[in-house]
Amino acid sequence: MPDMLTELAAQLGDKPALIDDRPDGTVLQWSFAELEANANRLARVFMAHGVEPGDKVLWCGQNSMWPVACGHAARKAGAISVPLNYRLTAEEAAYVTHNSDAKIVLADSPYAALFERIRPQTPQVAAVMIFDGVAGEGQLELAGLLDGVDAGPVDVEANPAETGTMIYTSGTTGNPKGAVRTGAGDPEQGAQMVALYGWRSDDVYLATGPIYHSGPGGFLALALSLGNTSVLQRAFDAEDWLRLLDKYAVTATFAAPTPVRRICQLPDEVLAKYDRSRLRITIANAAPWSYALKLDYLERFPERSLFEVYGSTELGVNTILTPEFQRSKPGSCGKPAPGVDIRLYAEDGSVVSEPRQPGELFIRSAAMFSTYYKARDKFLADRRDGWQTVGDIAYFDEDGFYFICDRKKDMIISGGVNIYPAEIEHALELHGDVQEAAVFGIPSEEWGESVHAVVVARPGSGLDTDGVTAYAREHLAGYKVPRSVSFVDEIPKTGSGKILKRELRVPYWKDHESSVL
Repeated sequence: MPDMLTELAAQLGDKPALIDDRPDGTVLQWSFAELEANANRLARVFMAHGVEPGDKVLWCGQNSMWPVACGHAARKAGAISVPLNYRLTAEEAAYVTHNSDAKIVLADSPYAALFERIRPQTPQVAAVMIFDGVAGEGQLELAGLLDGVDAGPVDVEANPAETGTMIYTSGTTGNPKGAVRTGAGDPEQGAQMVALYGWRSDDVYLATGPIYHSGPGGFLALALSLGNTSVLQRAFDAEDWLRLLDKYAVTATFAAPTPVRRICQLPDEVLAKYDRSRLRITIANAAPWSYALKLDYLERFPERSLFEVYGSTELGVNTILTPEFQRSKPGSCGKPAPGVDIRLYAEDGSVVSEPRQPGELFIRSAAMFSTYYKARDKFLADRRDGWQTVGDIAYFDEDGFYFICDRKKDMIISGGVNIYPAEIEHALELHGDVQEAAVFGIPSEEWGESVHAVVVARPGSGLDTDGVTAYAREHLAGYKVPRSVSFVDEIPKTGSGKILKRELRVPYWKDHESSVL
């Protein structure tokens, strides 16, 4: 089949594909023809350094042009693209680079020193290529490698079952795992999802949030595949996000809850400076949006622009809550996405058939991942009767809408009763003085575990423990009310916005032989 980017370049030519507009005034732009040419040249550079079909090419950098080109170049060379979280420590980066068997590393210049440092732990890497800056010792500068390289289409015979992407999970428990996705999936399923969003070829997409994550990276790839001009925000800043939205008449974006919360907290006079009326599609994902945050968003942005999707790196998009149900179905993540089948298994192994009965969520879909790299046993352990799970607990209501109760590992068992923290977090965040909350179980001699809440209070609110528990008592059953509360300035999160409950739990469980970590 013709290469997707090659076809787009032939059709769209000089239409802007990527715009890298930075707060310092630097603006870089590639057309679709330029993206195609640069991806072709980069693919040939990879192949000249030994990359063969099925090999891994790892890239590391903030949102910019060359990471996008790398994904296309790897595909054109028949290789598998592997993004690396640039926030990782040297030890963590060495683990992912080595575990992935990366043959080539492409890195932004600020991370050249990182790859110098971990070189002894990653002997399988044939070359480290540095873009937009100076290379370190033993590394190569991309600019020189590209000189004189043919920019025409690349012709490589590769088995689709051996090409694709590998994205490492956030690693909130244990070492991260490489989720491998190969093959072309189901084009009809993709077309149905695009139609559900109402996504058009003339939309303008704003890529915010690190594109090394599956959500930001996946929806950027979708936007480019539709021929959208895509604006890259290198690092998130709330007012800069509004500047880009206004300057480029952005109509579609992907958003995690934390950045949207910061945007909504900007003073009204700041928000009023920027036109927000043209935004038609906001994909809410990365971590659950509380109902309170959705209401804040809907006060400030077009009412029918919000789509919440539930999914994961491994399983793709599983459910979609469309705009007309954002207010009427609080807490719901929507109905099954096109081409996705959902099944809930109860603790006894039976299939849940009645509304409002929690069960572990399993899915079937052509868009789900193929396996965990070097961890096939973990993939099979999460599989049942041909269905796959990532350990989320959910239920559906009488109208067929799904609600995620929590991750299975986060469930609190107090006095023999199962308690799902997400429900408590959603309730607390409706309190006007609660900016964010994280709930988990801590040791209790009487109950086994008791409910503890970590709260970020709105500045100057004076919110205290009594205020939190009194509010919770009004909105939750007694056994769900936090028995203890602590206040922090910021809750620790992964780069994709997921709360690191492991870090929050450690002080409470460190002296116990048994643990819920």
